[in-house]
Amino acid sequence: MVTDTDRGWLAAAARLARRGIPLSRPNPAVAALVIKHGRVIARGWTQPTGRPHAEAEALAAAGAEAAGSTIYVTLEPCAHPSARGPACADLLAASGAARVVIGCLDPDARTSGQGLARLRAAGIAVELADCADCAASLSGYLIRTALHRPHVTLKLALSADNRLAPPLGEGQWLTGPEARAHVHAWRARMDAIVVGRGTLKADAPQLDVRLPGLAARSPERWLLTGGAAPDGWRKLASPAAIGAMGAAQYLMVEGGAQAARAFLSAGLVDRMLVYRAPREVGGDGPALPELGQAALSADPAWTITDGRPLGNDTLDVYDRSRT
Repeated sequence: MVTDTDRGWLAAAARLARRGIPLSRPNPAVAALVIKHGRVIARGWTQPTGRPHAEAEALAAAGAEAAGSTIYVTLEPCAHPSARGPACADLLAASGAARVVIGCLDPDARTSGQGLARLRAAGIAVELADCADCAASLSGYLIRTALHRPHVTLKLALSADNRLAPPLGEGQWLTGPEARAHVHAWRARMDAIVVGRGTLKADAPQLDVRLPGLAARSPERWLLTGGAAPDGWRKLASPAAIGAMGAAQYLMVEGGAQAARAFLSAGLVDRMLVYRAPREVGGDGPALPELGQAALSADPAWTITDGRPLGNDTLDVYDRSRT
């Protein structure tokens, strides 16, 4: 039986797992906690390039203390052989753990259900929690495995009257430095960013991460275009082509109204980050009235899942309501 205490530890593991996003690609960003007598004795998360896995990291840190413990893992431990390391189900089976609680079943056919079976065959009590926090921390991997494309986040800055840019001559940004820093933190979690030709021409965006110590986390730059992409960019012929973006699990769309509508109309946006500036812009510039607060609150396709002030601006986070 999965208890409230179990769910609390899984939620903690899910937060830890985010440290591996997006560096764990092509593997999922997983985390593991080794708990004994109500305290954490070891932890691990998937390392850059996908190895070592979270379970291997946690068990190496726990050593002999893993015996008799409860181990919380955000994703079913892998059960298939790999030249890069042993199967995590085998490592856990040999650890002496008394119990393993798993947040999500692995949809990979090479493991799905087999990791649980191998642990139970070793005499370990196993619980599958179907944990929403764990699924959220694995969204890129789960969507790529199920839908063969990355998880897509649409980022937009809108004025109070749903315009995408300040009046001509008033600079490039609608939002203040706090909101822009928050965008850079999100960029550091992405494998790739795409903009449209209009945004490239108007803004010449760098799309890098300009936060101390995180410059190396700048994602690949992609251009949504039917023509050629300039040096340093990769071409995305259409929103439907995102399935061919290599091992990318997390994609951010940062273009203007045309790119936003292209991805939205294709049903390919999983999350929206809408940074709202308090002032009205007016005029006849590009606008997205369908993404205003009132319009989205009446749209059953979207659920607001987070919101916070950022300086003078606010952030609304919407996740698609999928069946």
